[in-house]
Amino acid sequence: MPTFQYEALNQAGQPQKGQIDAANNEDAIQRIKAQGYFPTNVREKKVRKKAGGGAAAGPAKKKKASEITISIGGVSQKLITQFSRQMSTLQDAGLPILRSLNILAEQQKPGQMKNVLEQVALDVEGGSSLSEAMSKHPKAFDRLYVKMIAAGEIGGVLDIILQRLSDFMEKAQALKKRIIGAMIYPAAVVSVAILIVVGIMVFVIPKFEEIFKDFDSKLPDLTIWLINISAWVAGNSDFPIPGWAVIIFSPILALVLMKLLRASKGGRAVIDRVKMKVPVMGKLVKASCIARFTRTLGTLISAGVPILEAIAITRDTVGNNVYEKALQRVHDSIREGESFAEPLRESRVVDLLVVNMIDVGEETGELDKMLTKVADQYDEEVDNMVRAMMSLLEPVMVVVLGLIVGTIVIALFLPLPALIQGVMGS
Repeated sequence: MPTFQYEALNQAGQPQKGQIDAANNEDAIQRIKAQGYFPTNVREKKVRKKAGGGAAAGPAKKKKASEITISIGGVSQKLITQFSRQMSTLQDAGLPILRSLNILAEQQKPGQMKNVLEQVALDVEGGSSLSEAMSKHPKAFDRLYVKMIAAGEIGGVLDIILQRLSDFMEKAQALKKRIIGAMIYPAAVVSVAILIVVGIMVFVIPKFEEIFKDFDSKLPDLTIWLINISAWVAGNSDFPIPGWAVIIFSPILALVLMKLLRASKGGRAVIDRVKMKVPVMGKLVKASCIARFTRTLGTLISAGVPILEAIAITRDTVGNNVYEKALQRVHDSIREGESFAEPLRESRVVDLLVVNMIDVGEETGELDKMLTKVADQYDEEVDNMVRAMMSLLEPVMVVVLGLIVGTIVIALFLPLPALIQGVMGS
């Protein structure tokens, strides 16, 4: 009777590893469940035969050096989504996993994705499960992806899980694109406006300054202030750092500082909390976080991943420290035998509507469906908020730019009446 190696979770959600003798894979899964465990990875233990003792079930051949393609960068989510949908179609058609991987690897263009799929196919051919092979490539297949694949393998519904994964990733990418797309227009307008103002400060105002000096008349305070600002921007003042350098490098330094702060746990917590307090933007951050964590958790639960592990994965992928802490409290509460909704209500990071829908989902046994409905609702809310922000940003930018240009024009024309009177008097 063959021996199977397994990884499983006990009733407390703690990982367990071991071996069990069984007639086949399905028998092994049933025996593991009979022990009170939830199996996450079950594979037959391969026994190597000695040389001369027949064919051994060893690992697949490694690629030759001439066959290895060199690629730079990671794998885009678009390619992973496309692969998931195509793999789902092939599995639904009844093709073996290895054959499906080889087909999809062959149609890929040379690059990181092709290399990853070829390595996954080699590992599967060598006896690894699909989830185990994918777990070796975390830059392509993250923890959430691998766990859902493992759940699909155990439940025998890999095609359905891959379909859900592709739907999930498409919606996540659409949400990200909407937010980024909303920022492109104002960022472009502000950048061009800054370049124009800097150009006026460096090239135009010094010409007016020369004219004013020729007339040797007293200038208004606003004009003097503008000339001093122009000298600082052009690097002609006594200030040690020229203004053009500050304008160019300030955004870069701000991004570097944000990266350094986010590298530490305390700094990330402060940044995430501050982002949620910013007017208008804070509501958008909150809505997008709720949409992300509810959709992730709902997808994992519907795939059959145990609730504790699903919450742990969601906690690690939500991308916001405030919601990480809230989900950790939920995880601890469920592990102690309490409810999902109560610690979420106490954390006060989600609206009461979300808490009530989760509470109803727990009572009816349809938590995954309720979480998906919440995610759909907040996706729509994010759309509405992005449109509102765009509507608000355009007039604000026009007013701010008008004030800046108007101030420059007024400062340059204020001395003109005095200069004209001086010329007429002379």
